[in-house]
Amino acid sequence: MEHGSLTDPSQSTFSLVDEDHTFANAVRFTLNQDPRTKFCGYSIPHPSDNRVNIRIQTTGDAAKTVFTDSCQDLMVMCQHVRSTFDKAVVDFRMSKSVNGMDIDSNN
Repeated sequence: MEHGSLTDPSQSTFSLVDEDHTFANAVRFTLNQDPRTKFCGYSIPHPSDNRVNIRIQTTGDAAKTVFTDSCQDLMVMCQHVRSTFDKAVVDFRMSKSVNGMDIDSNN
């Protein structure tokens, strides 16, 4: 849910349900990498409340657009990390099978 300003679309607070520090800190990082972001921060209203508020102030672009772009950038980063990790696992298994080791055994 967006709690924005009707007069200034460059400032908004987004309230995300079922999210915590993990997602909020990652989005904060990607927002800080965007030159359109003037300020961003997040808070969790209460430890037992499964919700996070992300505040964004931009240099002029709509905060909603900058937030959407940052979420997409984060998704691309996660996909890159996943594909790099999967490739490293395949490479490791191939190198160990060449040496005659059984890496899947529980011994």
